[in-house]
Amino acid sequence: MKKMLFLISVSVISIQIHAQSIERLRKEIQQIITSKNATVGISIKNIEDRDTLSINGNSMMPMMSVFKFHIALAVLDQVDKGKLKLNQKFFIKKEDLLPGTWSPIQEEFPNGNINLTLDQLLKYTVSHSDNNGCDILLRILGGTEPVQKFINQQGIKDFIIQVNEQQMSNWDNLYLNVTTPIATTALLEKFYNGKVLKENTSQYLYRIMTETSRGLTWMKAGLPDHTELAHRTGISSTNENKLRAAMNDVGIFKLPNGKHIILSVYLKNITEERTDTEKLIADIARATYNYYSKE
Repeated sequence: MKKMLFLISVSVISIQIHAQSIERLRKEIQQIITSKNATVGISIKNIEDRDTLSINGNSMMPMMSVFKFHIALAVLDQVDKGKLKLNQKFFIKKEDLLPGTWSPIQEEFPNGNINLTLDQLLKYTVSHSDNNGCDILLRILGGTEPVQKFINQQGIKDFIIQVNEQQMSNWDNLYLNVTTPIATTALLEKFYNGKVLKENTSQYLYRIMTETSRGLTWMKAGLPDHTELAHRTGISSTNENKLRAAMNDVGIFKLPNGKHIILSVYLKNITEERTDTEKLIADIARATYNYYSKE
């Protein structure tokens, strides 16, 4: 009995020390975000040790292109069910490739009328944030409703998807696709642990998320060179008042000790300069990495 009580006491003390320790990270992040002209939502989780930290973690935030992760999950679920195949080809017409939007597909094939595999469409959309590729994937799925249903089926309730990339060219629509930092972290954890997709499709999506070519000066810039980072970014334009609706970066990075940290950063209603906002995300990532690598 004495031994059991001793072990319980040691466990309680360990938890108290850890709670005090993670509060140092909270204070450091608070110092980073204080006085910034943006609403900041953050959720952090150590997958292996299961400790968490959040700041405005339950605030609903515009997703922007972060929703391409959710769309990819829904697409790959159809692959898992045998309804789609990664080598399946889709004919892309010229009118499918809208100009005036971020689209490496449109830049590479301005005349359209090409066949692209589902694998190519996913890589353009997830790794390179192609807006036309995103909307083509949504059409393959049958719109936003199947994505909404699938994500809700994963137990993620704080998630709303109503419009595609083309519709988000209307400023008012930028605030329609929303989720919370905590909901994002929960979904990323389920995905990483293989509870959303089968093993092969999970590994496939994780890999193309590590090949993300966007946001190199955001979360990625706050991590040491060659750190494994599987992430998805999202950013809006600014309006006539220089207000940016959102700028986000969410993902999983690997520590030198082999453990994995989920970091979901959402910024809403930003009036900071873009370079300052990018640095804000990088600084949050750097503080998080430094804390957990020392732990």
